[in-house]
Amino acid sequence: MNRLLIVSACAVALAGCGQVKPGHVGIKVNQYGSGAGVSDQALGVGTYFTPFGTNIYEYPVFTNTYTYTRSGSESSTTNEEFNFQDKNGLGLSADIAVSYSVSTVLAPKLFQKYRTDAAGIIAGPLRNAIRNALVNRAAAMGVDEIYGPRKQELLTAVQNDVSTYFAPYGLNVEKLFWAGNVRVPDVVLTQINNKIANEQHALAAQAQVATIQAEAQQRVAQAEGEAKAIQLQGDTLRSNPAVLQLRAIEKWDGRLPTVTSGATPFVQIKPPGESK
Repeated sequence: MNRLLIVSACAVALAGCGQVKPGHVGIKVNQYGSGAGVSDQALGVGTYFTPFGTNIYEYPVFTNTYTYTRSGSESSTTNEEFNFQDKNGLGLSADIAVSYSVSTVLAPKLFQKYRTDAAGIIAGPLRNAIRNALVNRAAAMGVDEIYGPRKQELLTAVQNDVSTYFAPYGLNVEKLFWAGNVRVPDVVLTQINNKIANEQHALAAQAQVATIQAEAQQRVAQAEGEAKAIQLQGDTLRSNPAVLQLRAIEKWDGRLPTVTSGATPFVQIKPPGESK
């Protein structure tokens, strides 16, 4: 009988306790009595007495990642994709992932603001904030910019907006990621791809023209250099005729010709400056 009482007392005691798991911060909420409300002090890891009407909510203080996607095999079985428009009203959609954590100090303030657990904040306030920022920012850009070179710029701006909004409440929005390509109508996608292909062809043509011009300039420079060298060589020989005599002597093999018409090679050569 005593053993049964002890077991029963232990069961009652455990039933009246709440736990904060490692990597989380707890918020104690009392629904009844003079102390009803949200505790201003966050709870660390451990087990706490939670009498009737008292609950402990947990928020993660480590980095978590959640993906909002239309695929039912990701974070949720429902379609959570974001729908938005470009500046011309063209309908677009995209999947976005978010990395977040909760400040240990500000966790009670976050609960006081939204009165829900982490899953509720992800599904409600956080998703709404991302959607609103995305809609506002994308409305100032064209589809070719959103799908192309300014895609990351758009998401960075959205991240800054959302992070700034939640910072006073202790929800740290650390990073937003595109979880795939921005989805655009097939007709528009074809137009974008054709435009990109044409731009690439134009760049290739420009590069080819530049190569041809560079090669032509190189040939011109080489020809000018050779012509200048020949001119300098001619000027040098004309101003120094003895150089021709020296070259002729250097190339002579020392043998006299058998027929000279009375002349001896090099013997008739006069020194420079001597009159003929």
